[in-house]
Amino acid sequence: MGQSICIGALFPLRLRLWLGNVLFRPLGPKTVRVSWRRVIKGPCDPPEIEAMRYIASHTTIPVPRIYAIHTENRSIYIEMAYIQGDALDTAWADLSTDERNTIFADIKQYASSLRELQPPAQDIVCSASHNPAYDCRIGFQFFGPMAHDEFHSLARKHLLIDDVKAGALGREVATTHTGRYRTCFTHADLAPRNIIVRHGRVAAIIDWGFAGWYPEYWEFTKAHYNFFSEDWEEYLSIALPAYSTELTAEQTLWRMLPEPALSTKAQSLQKPGWLLEQAVS
Repeated sequence: MGQSICIGALFPLRLRLWLGNVLFRPLGPKTVRVSWRRVIKGPCDPPEIEAMRYIASHTTIPVPRIYAIHTENRSIYIEMAYIQGDALDTAWADLSTDERNTIFADIKQYASSLRELQPPAQDIVCSASHNPAYDCRIGFQFFGPMAHDEFHSLARKHLLIDDVKAGALGREVATTHTGRYRTCFTHADLAPRNIIVRHGRVAAIIDWGFAGWYPEYWEFTKAHYNFFSEDWEEYLSIALPAYSTELTAEQTLWRMLPEPALSTKAQSLQKPGWLLEQAVS
């Protein structure tokens, strides 16, 4: 038998998105359910596609299956499987303590498997496929591949490390930005909204747009980047190795420096041609 054809795929992308918004409840600002089994997310960036493909082929972590990549008006859309379940932040209040422990045991297993993956090189920050990465914590432009020292300079808005050591940003920032770290694969947005649960287990981890190769502490600090309940942070200690000095350093940078590269946000809307080619290849 040949590969089955999705009838909906015969319609233009814009029509499918419009019909999805009419027929199904919203799933988020960028994700539209277009059938009982599929969603289309976009606009997206190539690092998300690279990460989803890489994780699907190198781990047993549950990620949505990619069916197709669409490009329209220089924007990229991912057609992927719809995952039955609820986001962890939605389900949290109704979960028993045993269910929460089981879910975080799943998260620990998946986070550990990410950290066991072999990077293309040590001392590097890049996407899953050794291309430029993207993370809103750093700004609204692609960055890398680059060494950890360059990445740390970017994170502190290129303040001189001698000035940091002199006390401009505190001891923890100086210690972190002169430290040496393993390079680990990182989801980089491991928030409750991106963990889908069903029947007391993790059904999928979604939203891999910031994922790539980063210093080993980045998963832990980024998991604290947004405000969540105190019990979420307590459960994180079950799932992720703790980096308290690095977290204090990052919190200092979040507090003392301006929002990342707000002036460059508009530039992210125009993607270079090579990025579009990379996404659909």
